[in-house]
Amino acid sequence: MKTAFNKVATITLWFWVLKILATTLGETSGDLLAITLNLGYIAGLAIASSVLAVLLAAQLASSRFRPALYWAAIVGTTTAGTEVSDLMDRTLHLGYLLGAAILATCLLSTLGIWRLVEGELRVSPIVARRRELFYWTAILFSNSLGTAFGDFLSDSLGLGYISGAALTAAIIGVVVALHYTTRINGVALFWVAFVFTRPFGATFGDFLTKPTASGGLHFSTLTASAVAVMLMVIIIAATGRGDARRAQRHLRARSS
Repeated sequence: MKTAFNKVATITLWFWVLKILATTLGETSGDLLAITLNLGYIAGLAIASSVLAVLLAAQLASSRFRPALYWAAIVGTTTAGTEVSDLMDRTLHLGYLLGAAILATCLLSTLGIWRLVEGELRVSPIVARRRELFYWTAILFSNSLGTAFGDFLSDSLGLGYISGAALTAAIIGVVVALHYTTRINGVALFWVAFVFTRPFGATFGDFLTKPTASGGLHFSTLTASAVAVMLMVIIIAATGRGDARRAQRHLRARSS
Protein backbone atom coordinates (compact mmCIF):
# COMPACT_ATOMS: atom_id res chain seq x y z
CA MET A 1 0.00 0.00 0.00
CA LYS A 2 1.38 3.41 -1.01
CA THR A 3 2.08 5.72 1.94
CA ALA A 4 0.57 9.20 1.76
CA PHE A 5 2.75 11.99 3.13
CA ASN A 6 1.85 15.38 4.51
CA LYS A 7 2.49 18.19 2.01
CA VAL A 8 2.54 21.33 4.17
CA ALA A 9 4.40 22.80 7.14
CA THR A 10 3.25 22.03 10.67
CA ILE A 11 2.13 25.02 12.73
CA THR A 12 4.90 25.95 15.17
CA LEU A 13 6.52 29.17 16.36
CA TRP A 14 9.06 28.89 13.53
CA PHE A 15 6.20 28.58 11.04
CA TRP A 16 5.02 32.07 12.03
CA VAL A 17 8.55 33.49 12.00
CA LEU A 18 9.04 32.19 8.47
CA LYS A 19 5.59 33.41 7.45
CA ILE A 20 6.43 36.96 8.57
CA LEU A 21 9.78 36.86 6.76
CA ALA A 22 8.05 35.51 3.65
CA THR A 23 5.58 38.39 3.71
CA THR A 24 8.41 40.88 4.11
CA LEU A 25 10.14 39.30 1.12
CA GLY A 26 6.89 39.29 -0.86
CA GLU A 27 6.44 43.01 -0.21
CA THR A 28 10.01 43.98 -1.13
CA SER A 29 10.20 41.72 -4.19
CA GLY A 30 6.80 42.95 -5.40
CA ASP A 31 8.01 46.54 -5.10
CA LEU A 32 11.25 45.52 -6.81
CA LEU A 33 9.31 44.34 -9.86
CA ALA A 34 6.72 47.10 -10.07
CA ILE A 35 8.60 50.16 -8.79
CA THR A 36 12.38 49.64 -8.72
CA LEU A 37 12.47 47.95 -12.15
CA ASN A 38 9.64 50.25 -13.31
CA LEU A 39 7.67 47.37 -14.86
CA GLY A 40 4.33 48.58 -13.57
CA TYR A 41 1.70 46.63 -11.64
CA ILE A 42 0.23 44.74 -14.60
CA ALA A 43 3.62 43.46 -15.77
CA GLY A 44 4.65 42.83 -12.17
CA LEU A 45 1.52 40.76 -11.56
CA ALA A 46 2.11 38.81 -14.78
CA ILE A 47 5.68 37.95 -13.77
CA ALA A 48 4.77 37.15 -10.16
CA SER A 49 1.82 35.00 -11.28
CA SER A 50 3.99 33.08 -13.76
CA VAL A 51 6.61 32.33 -11.11
CA LEU A 52 3.88 31.36 -8.64
CA ALA A 53 2.28 29.01 -11.17
CA VAL A 54 5.59 27.19 -11.64
CA LEU A 55 6.18 26.95 -7.88
CA LEU A 56 2.66 25.70 -7.16
CA ALA A 57 2.87 23.15 -9.96
CA ALA A 58 6.07 21.80 -8.42
CA GLN A 59 4.52 21.86 -4.92
CA LEU A 60 1.42 19.98 -6.07
CA ALA A 61 3.52 17.45 -7.97
CA SER A 62 5.73 16.75 -4.96
CA SER A 63 4.88 13.58 -3.04
CA ARG A 64 5.77 14.99 0.38
CA PHE A 65 6.62 18.12 2.32
CA ARG A 66 9.75 19.80 0.97
CA PRO A 67 10.55 22.85 3.13
CA ALA A 68 12.41 24.94 0.53
CA LEU A 69 9.74 24.35 -2.12
CA TYR A 70 6.87 24.99 0.29
CA TRP A 71 8.28 28.30 1.53
CA ALA A 72 9.19 29.39 -1.98
CA ALA A 73 5.52 28.89 -2.88
CA ILE A 74 4.48 30.92 0.18
CA VAL A 75 6.79 33.74 -0.96
CA GLY A 76 5.24 33.43 -4.43
CA THR A 77 1.76 33.97 -3.00
CA THR A 78 2.90 36.98 -0.99
CA THR A 79 4.59 38.55 -4.03
CA ALA A 80 1.55 37.93 -6.22
CA GLY A 81 -0.65 39.21 -3.39
CA THR A 82 1.33 42.46 -3.29
CA GLU A 83 0.83 42.92 -7.02
CA VAL A 84 -2.90 42.08 -6.84
CA SER A 85 -3.51 44.62 -4.06
CA ASP A 86 -1.47 47.35 -5.76
CA LEU A 87 -3.16 46.68 -9.11
CA MET A 88 -6.61 47.00 -7.55
CA ASP A 89 -5.73 50.28 -5.84
CA ARG A 90 -3.27 52.05 -8.10
CA THR A 91 -4.27 50.82 -11.56
CA LEU A 92 -7.98 50.03 -11.19
CA HIS A 93 -8.40 52.82 -8.57
CA LEU A 94 -10.71 50.73 -6.40
CA GLY A 95 -9.09 51.90 -3.17
CA TYR A 96 -7.64 49.70 -0.47
CA LEU A 97 -10.89 49.47 1.50
CA LEU A 98 -12.99 48.24 -1.43
CA GLY A 99 -10.13 46.01 -2.56
CA ALA A 100 -9.90 44.51 0.92
CA ALA A 101 -13.67 43.91 0.95
CA ILE A 102 -13.48 42.08 -2.39
CA LEU A 103 -10.54 39.97 -1.26
CA ALA A 104 -12.20 39.18 2.09
CA THR A 105 -15.26 37.97 0.19
CA CYS A 106 -13.07 35.77 -2.01
CA LEU A 107 -11.29 34.31 1.03
CA LEU A 108 -14.50 33.60 2.95
CA SER A 109 -16.07 32.06 -0.16
CA THR A 110 -13.05 29.80 -0.62
CA LEU A 111 -13.17 28.67 3.02
CA GLY A 112 -16.92 28.15 2.80
CA ILE A 113 -16.66 25.99 -0.33
CA TRP A 114 -13.71 24.11 1.22
CA ARG A 115 -15.79 23.37 4.33
CA LEU A 116 -18.79 22.33 2.24
CA VAL A 117 -16.82 20.01 -0.05
CA GLU A 118 -14.37 18.53 2.46
CA GLY A 119 -16.47 18.65 5.62
CA GLU A 120 -13.65 20.35 7.57
CA LEU A 121 -11.00 23.05 7.26
CA ARG A 122 -7.95 21.28 8.68
CA VAL A 123 -4.74 23.03 7.62
CA SER A 124 -2.23 20.37 8.69
CA PRO A 125 -1.58 17.66 7.79
CA ILE A 126 -2.77 17.90 4.18
CA VAL A 127 -2.41 14.89 1.89
CA ALA A 128 -5.15 14.94 -0.77
CA ARG A 129 -4.69 17.02 -3.92
CA ARG A 130 -8.13 18.64 -3.79
CA ARG A 131 -7.65 19.81 -0.21
CA GLU A 132 -4.22 21.18 -1.08
CA LEU A 133 -5.75 23.20 -3.93
CA PHE A 134 -8.21 24.77 -1.48
CA TYR A 135 -5.32 25.42 0.91
CA TRP A 136 -3.22 27.34 -1.62
CA THR A 137 -6.21 29.27 -2.98
CA ALA A 138 -7.06 30.44 0.55
CA ILE A 139 -3.41 31.35 1.17
CA LEU A 140 -3.27 33.47 -1.99
CA PHE A 141 -6.45 35.37 -1.10
CA SER A 142 -5.38 35.82 2.54
CA ASN A 143 -1.98 37.21 1.54
CA SER A 144 -3.61 39.59 -0.96
CA LEU A 145 -6.11 40.68 1.70
CA GLY A 146 -3.34 41.22 4.23
CA THR A 147 -1.46 43.39 1.75
CA ALA A 148 -4.50 45.55 1.08
CA PHE A 149 -5.20 45.94 4.80
CA GLY A 150 -1.59 46.87 5.56
CA ASP A 151 -1.54 49.48 2.80
CA PHE A 152 -4.88 50.83 4.06
CA LEU A 153 -3.37 51.33 7.52
CA SER A 154 -0.18 53.01 6.32
CA ASP A 155 -1.44 54.97 3.31
CA SER A 156 -5.15 55.63 3.83
CA LEU A 157 -5.16 56.05 7.63
CA GLY A 158 -1.69 57.56 7.73
CA LEU A 159 -0.53 55.46 10.66
CA GLY A 160 3.02 55.13 9.38
CA TYR A 161 4.96 51.89 9.07
CA ILE A 162 5.91 51.49 12.73
CA SER A 163 2.41 52.32 13.99
CA GLY A 164 0.85 50.00 11.41
CA ALA A 165 3.16 47.17 12.42
CA ALA A 166 2.39 47.83 16.10
CA LEU A 167 -1.37 47.65 15.45
CA THR A 168 -1.16 44.41 13.50
CA ALA A 169 1.19 42.96 16.13
CA ALA A 170 -1.42 43.80 18.77
CA ILE A 171 -4.10 42.02 16.74
CA ILE A 172 -1.85 38.97 16.41
CA GLY A 173 -1.27 39.09 20.16
CA VAL A 174 -5.03 39.03 20.75
CA VAL A 175 -5.34 36.00 18.45
CA VAL A 176 -2.60 34.19 20.40
CA ALA A 177 -4.33 35.02 23.70
CA LEU A 178 -7.65 33.73 22.36
CA HIS A 179 -5.94 30.53 21.23
CA TYR A 180 -4.63 29.77 24.71
CA THR A 181 -7.50 31.11 26.83
CA THR A 182 -10.68 30.30 24.89
CA ARG A 183 -12.26 27.46 22.95
CA ILE A 184 -12.62 29.46 19.75
CA ASN A 185 -12.04 27.24 16.72
CA GLY A 186 -8.31 26.90 16.14
CA VAL A 187 -8.62 26.81 12.35
CA ALA A 188 -10.55 30.10 12.36
CA LEU A 189 -7.85 31.68 14.51
CA PHE A 190 -5.19 30.30 12.16
CA TRP A 191 -6.68 32.12 9.16
CA VAL A 192 -7.12 35.35 11.11
CA ALA A 193 -3.46 35.14 12.16
CA PHE A 194 -2.44 34.24 8.60
CA VAL A 195 -4.17 37.34 7.24
CA PHE A 196 -2.75 39.73 9.83
CA THR A 197 0.83 38.43 9.74
CA ARG A 198 0.77 39.56 6.11
CA PRO A 199 0.39 43.30 6.88
CA PHE A 200 2.80 42.92 9.79
CA GLY A 201 5.51 41.61 7.48
CA ALA A 202 4.50 44.03 4.72
CA THR A 203 4.72 47.10 6.92
CA PHE A 204 8.12 45.90 8.11
CA GLY A 205 9.17 45.56 4.46
CA ASP A 206 7.91 49.08 3.77
CA PHE A 207 9.74 50.35 6.85
CA LEU A 208 13.00 48.94 5.44
CA THR A 209 12.58 50.35 1.93
CA LYS A 210 10.60 53.59 2.10
CA PRO A 211 12.36 57.00 2.28
CA THR A 212 13.38 58.38 5.66
CA ALA A 213 10.99 61.30 5.09
CA SER A 214 8.14 58.76 5.04
CA GLY A 215 9.35 57.04 8.21
CA GLY A 216 11.39 54.28 6.54
CA LEU A 217 15.07 53.29 6.52
CA HIS A 218 15.47 53.79 2.74
CA PHE A 219 17.15 50.44 2.03
CA SER A 220 16.98 49.35 -1.58
CA THR A 221 14.34 46.74 -2.39
CA LEU A 222 17.14 44.45 -3.59
CA THR A 223 19.05 44.75 -0.30
CA ALA A 224 15.92 44.25 1.82
CA SER A 225 14.92 41.22 -0.28
CA ALA A 226 18.42 39.72 0.04
CA VAL A 227 18.33 40.07 3.84
CA ALA A 228 14.91 38.38 4.03
CA VAL A 229 16.09 35.53 1.77
CA MET A 230 19.20 34.99 3.86
CA LEU A 231 17.24 34.81 7.10
CA MET A 232 14.71 32.41 5.59
CA VAL A 233 17.40 30.11 4.24
CA ILE A 234 19.09 29.94 7.65
CA ILE A 235 15.85 29.13 9.49
CA ILE A 236 14.63 26.62 6.89
CA ALA A 237 17.97 24.81 6.99
CA ALA A 238 17.86 24.70 10.78
CA THR A 239 14.22 23.65 11.17
CA GLY A 240 13.17 21.99 7.92
CA ARG A 241 14.04 18.40 8.77
CA GLY A 242 12.50 18.60 12.22
CA ASP A 243 9.35 20.10 10.71
CA ALA A 244 9.09 17.23 8.24
CA ARG A 245 9.55 14.63 11.01
CA ARG A 246 6.86 16.28 13.16
CA ALA A 247 4.46 16.35 10.23
CA GLN A 248 4.90 12.63 9.57
CA ARG A 249 4.51 11.75 13.25
CA HIS A 250 1.31 13.78 13.32
CA LEU A 251 0.02 12.05 10.20
CA ARG A 252 0.83 8.57 11.55
CA ALA A 253 -0.90 9.41 14.85
CA ARG A 254 -4.07 10.44 13.03
CA SER A 255 -3.98 7.29 10.92
CA SER A 256 -3.50 4.87 13.83
